[in-house]
Amino acid sequence: MPDLPPLAVTGATGVLGGAVARNLADAAVAHRLLVRSPDRAPRLPGTVALSCDYGDADAAAAALAGVRTLLMVSASESAERLAQHRTFIEAARTAGVEHIVYTSFFGAAPDATFTLARDHDATEAMIRATGLAHTFLRDNLYLDFFEAMVGDDGVIRGPAGDGRVAGVARADVARVAATVLRDPAAHRDVTYDLTGPQALTMSEVAGLLSAARGSTVAFHDETVAEAYESRRRWNAPDWQLDAWVSTYTAIAAGELAAVSPDVERVTGRAPMSLADVLAH
Repeated sequence: MPDLPPLAVTGATGVLGGAVARNLADAAVAHRLLVRSPDRAPRLPGTVALSCDYGDADAAAAALAGVRTLLMVSASESAERLAQHRTFIEAARTAGVEHIVYTSFFGAAPDATFTLARDHDATEAMIRATGLAHTFLRDNLYLDFFEAMVGDDGVIRGPAGDGRVAGVARADVARVAATVLRDPAAHRDVTYDLTGPQALTMSEVAGLLSAARGSTVAFHDETVAEAYESRRRWNAPDWQLDAWVSTYTAIAAGELAAVSPDVERVTGRAPMSLADVLAH
C-alpha cells in the first residue's frame, strides 16, 4: 500500500487510541487508523481508516502492509487477549513492520500481583522475540478510572490497605505515545514507566473525589474474601474477578507506588495529578 502512511495507530475508536490519533493529527502527522469498524473511526485530517482485527491474521497483515511504525494499543480484556496479541504481532512481523510501540502495564512481570500485568509481560516477550525495534509504555492505573471505582453508595471497596498508587492520566499517556511515534528511532528498545506526579492511598483518592464531587466518597478496605464476594453479583468469569481484586492487592503490595519522571522526560511537560484530571 505505497500511497498510505507508514505510521499506524490501533484502537482509535477507544479513548486512548483516539487521543493519540488526535495528537498526531494536530501535529499534521499522517497515519492509518486500524479499527474493527472503520465507519466508527474518528474523522481526522491526514488519516485513513482500515479494517483490522487482532485475531484475524489475514486482515491484520493487509492493513499493516507498508507500515513501518505501529502503535499497538493492548486489546480489550478477555480470556483470548494473549492469543489475539500473538496473532497480531506475527502479522506485524510478516507485513514488515519495523517498530512496535506497545501500551503495557506498570510493573509488568510474570509474577506480578495484578494478574493482567502478567499478560502484558507475556506480550512484551512476544514482541521482543520478533527482533523488531520496540518501545513499551508501561502505564500505571488511569487516573480517569478512579471515579468509576466508586459504588452507588459513594464507597470505594477493595483490599488496597494503606498501599499507594501513582496513577497516570490517559491524556499524558497519549502525549507520550504521540511523541514516540513522531520520532521512534529516539525511543528504540526503551521501556517507559508512565505515572502521575504523586502516589496516593485509596483513602486519599476518596478525599480528592469528595472535594471534586461536593459529596462524601469513602474507602472501605475489604478483605480479599470480601472483595471476591462483593463482586460476584456481576457473574463475571474467574479471570475477570481475579483481575478486579488483584488491582487492589497490587496496590496493597506496593507494586504501583513508584513515581516515575518518564512522562516529563519524554514530553517536556509535567504529568497531570488526580486533582488536575478531576478539574477537567
